[in-house]
Amino acid sequence: MPARALADTAPVSLDLKLEPADNARLANLCGQFDEHLRQLEQRLGVEINNRGNQFRIIGDVQPAEAAVEVLKQLYAATANERIRRETVHLMLQQSGINALLGKGEGAEVADEIVIPTKEGRVHGRGPNQRRYLQNIAQHDLSFGIGPAGTGKTYLAVASAVAALNNDKVRRLVLVRPAVEAGERLGFLPGDLAEKVDPYLRPIYDALYEMLGFERVSRLLEHAVIEVAPLAFMRGRSLNDAFIILDEAQNTTIDQMKMFLTRIGFGSKTVVTGDITQVDIPRPQRSGLRDAVDLLRGMPGVSFTFFTAADVVRHPLVQRIVSAYEQRGPLNGGEDL
Repeated sequence: MPARALADTAPVSLDLKLEPADNARLANLCGQFDEHLRQLEQRLGVEINNRGNQFRIIGDVQPAEAAVEVLKQLYAATANERIRRETVHLMLQQSGINALLGKGEGAEVADEIVIPTKEGRVHGRGPNQRRYLQNIAQHDLSFGIGPAGTGKTYLAVASAVAALNNDKVRRLVLVRPAVEAGERLGFLPGDLAEKVDPYLRPIYDALYEMLGFERVSRLLEHAVIEVAPLAFMRGRSLNDAFIILDEAQNTTIDQMKMFLTRIGFGSKTVVTGDITQVDIPRPQRSGLRDAVDLLRGMPGVSFTFFTAADVVRHPLVQRIVSAYEQRGPLNGGEDL
């Protein structure tokens, strides 16, 4: 329902009883000085009152119903973990409340994809992330475009790990343009992987979390996982591989064309980037921006566009991204 329609509906009062009644779990749920309840109130525009395990939520129908469901989920989580502000934030993202309040792109995505990893199960938080995982599963070439903190790279790595574990691909190839070093990495110490390591740290962190440090080290040693700066991809053809190009907004048009034409048989490719943070020198146009214009609507290619509403980091990150989005690009910068 659109936000305007929500505002026109009459407030309701919903009662909720959380079982079992456990004072320690209830204190965990509410937070110090009820900070978690205040966080829910601020985000959903409702009023939450409680006495013990009895809760009353007052507000418009759909936000109030959403608050009931989120409270139930958070209380279930108190059995196994300490609730923090970020837990509440992530639970709200996962609930799809942004779409409910008119801040998302549409309805929920059916048939949620869940990816098992060493540390647990990875799944999309909110409709856009779930749509992104489905796009990766169903298309040979997928683009994930949006601001930092929306899970673009993390979910791409999770999909790559799942494909490797299920023998759908034989290796993972992780690529990133090393713009800060001008693609000339010879002055840096170490071998090729060590030269490009600083630019691929977010991908490494996700791999370590999902596979463990020792297994990642073995896979790197046996070239099952390969890391490379974009410049070193020229002339190659990659078959039976899961390829991730991260920070793709820093490719030129020629580099993006070169990369996309490396895709071989049995391969799956994910391209991630934030079109608002282009570091290549002007007046060169971002290869990611160009690819969006050129390939959008092409069969076999999917695009998932994330916004500040999809940020799953600290809530302050979401507000910062929103502020930059509202201001728009400066000095002729590009935007979607």
